[in-house]
Amino acid sequence: MTAVGCAFGRGAWEVRLRAVRTVRLGLLLAAALGLGLAGGWFLARWGPALIGPRPFAGTAVVLQIQGLAELSTVRYVIEKIVLVEDARFYGVNRVVLVAHGIVRAGVDLAKLGEADIRIDGPRVEVLLPAPEILDAHLDEEQTRVLDDSSGLFRRFDKNLQQEARRKGLEQVRRAALESGILEEARRRARLELENLLRRLGFTEIDVRFRDEAAAADEDGVALSGSRAAGKPD
Repeated sequence: MTAVGCAFGRGAWEVRLRAVRTVRLGLLLAAALGLGLAGGWFLARWGPALIGPRPFAGTAVVLQIQGLAELSTVRYVIEKIVLVEDARFYGVNRVVLVAHGIVRAGVDLAKLGEADIRIDGPRVEVLLPAPEILDAHLDEEQTRVLDDSSGLFRRFDKNLQQEARRKGLEQVRRAALESGILEEARRRARLELENLLRRLGFTEIDVRFRDEAAAADEDGVALSGSRAAGKPD
């Protein structure tokens, strides 16, 4: 009985020992899983700030930017009253037209190339094409003729209305430029592009335009020339 009891006791001890080992193994696996989940969350939350931006190539950034299509398009709606007359001694032909024009301005990103992108770690420099008028046209449904008259001895001149429309479009375009449509397009383009580059992980962003860079270069050359001219022998 004693031998049997000892054998039974050893068997029970081994069962308990295996159970303890199983519990320990389960706890280790649970701890490893917890650490893995915590590490994954930490990298997802703080990894970009610690590691820095992904190593984008210039071509990849160009494609990302070109995905914005016509960057930050600005749309102005302008109306102008146009008077066109053809006066002769035997009569006057006259057209008075309300030109309802639509002008869009923005940055044509098709003109952006890889040479316009400079990447140095977390820093990126982008040289954008200058903002420009992308489209200007008259809305024919809103454009209307107020007066279309011919002199007593004059025939109706159908080309006079076309001339009025041409002049109306010129005035609408000029009014948009004078109202600052290009400056508004420049401001929006810079803002939208900076937001895109931040989302890509860059922390130091310098967005300029070609006309600004050219003006700065001309000012630098002029300043150097004036200094050289004023320098004593």
